[in-house]
Amino acid sequence: MSYGEGRVAVVGAGLAGSLMAVYLGRAGYAVDVFEKRPDPRSLGRQEGRSINLAISTRGLAALGRVGLADRVLGEAVQMRGRMMHSSRGKLSFQPYGSKDQAINSVSRGRLNLILIEAAALFPNVTCYFDSAPSDCDIDAGTITIKDEAGGSRTETYDAIIAADGAYSGIRREMLRRFGLSFQQDYLEHGYKELTISPTEDGDHRMFKNALHIWPRGGYMMIALPNFDGSFTCTLFWPLKGLNSFAAITTEAEVEPFFTEHFADAVSLMPTLTADYMSNPTSTLVTIRCWPWHMGKAVLMGDACHAVVPFYGQGANAAFEDCVVLDDCIKECNGDWAEVFKEYVTRRKRHTDTLADLAIGNFIEMRDRVASSSFLIKKKVEKLLLGLVPGFVPLYSMITFSTIPYADALAKSRRQNRIIGWTILSVTVFLAFMFAAAFMRQS
Repeated sequence: MSYGEGRVAVVGAGLAGSLMAVYLGRAGYAVDVFEKRPDPRSLGRQEGRSINLAISTRGLAALGRVGLADRVLGEAVQMRGRMMHSSRGKLSFQPYGSKDQAINSVSRGRLNLILIEAAALFPNVTCYFDSAPSDCDIDAGTITIKDEAGGSRTETYDAIIAADGAYSGIRREMLRRFGLSFQQDYLEHGYKELTISPTEDGDHRMFKNALHIWPRGGYMMIALPNFDGSFTCTLFWPLKGLNSFAAITTEAEVEPFFTEHFADAVSLMPTLTADYMSNPTSTLVTIRCWPWHMGKAVLMGDACHAVVPFYGQGANAAFEDCVVLDDCIKECNGDWAEVFKEYVTRRKRHTDTLADLAIGNFIEMRDRVASSSFLIKKKVEKLLLGLVPGFVPLYSMITFSTIPYADALAKSRRQNRIIGWTILSVTVFLAFMFAAAFMRQS
């Protein structure tokens, strides 16, 4: 079978699934997309469970391949750095990189809608909503869907691409077989979404071109700007213990706690108490599994490598999956067994690296970004950018390049070793010169 021939099922019409449907539709495959949720094109904005997305270079590269980058950027707000809010309300700005480097804050719902609309433009792509597969035979390539009348139909595909999220039903089918290793790790922290509303004129109430962070050591709040003038705030708190979601459970406790710990934000959040009490508290999970494919089915996105959101790379990594899978389809001329083998070989180690980096960045954002040692480190990195040819900080490689994650980490470690040895050598040389001068004077 050649590239662009045959039938493909995409299970899940979230970010990864809908973008993959665009790639496959453009290539000429007959694509059926199955999504358990209702069609978002017929719904209003859904609030309460979705952290805003930070789309950076990797995501834009994936969107650019199918002509969607400019459309997404048209509804995004650039964040050029972190705006730190101290417990006393003092502000300090930390640029992410050079003046022309920025991360783009995008509404998850709007981005998903753009991708679904783009996929639906292809006559060879059909999207079925309210349609979770009731059965899947990954060896035969069949998917069974129940209809509204209580009956069902079974369709056969050359490939099944599972982009159905961290609690993937297709992965569950794989787990029933021998040979799939699966690891699911929860943080002791959860998250809850709140809102800073726009002004009456539709403007932002804070500096809009920054990711705002209230680091409090052990817990924090962040706020990402929206195109409509609002900010989506997310609390990252322990689930239990002191200063946790379990500790703040009544309306009477909400505003006093925020006044004590996030004082400069309270006046910007007129619906604070109502949002806190009504919006759900959700968990943060890292998922790893291997292999990512069995029979005619393959996993992508959160279904095989869900990460916590603290490096801003979850959506970017899922979009990069689409790029790699599309490359493999082309290179393997539509031989799906070879496609899946090559795809998982190329991606697995890099997404494992990202999972570790994301957890490490949570600790940095929560505990270190306001510390003097962190600020000194950033100043040193900025100095090295101008002095050391080829030096690029790890954060910049992850966020502002398409260097594979594990390769970026390896390069950063090499840089750190070279810089460490250089500093040690200079220190020893200066000490020797000082000692020699002292001896001459004696």
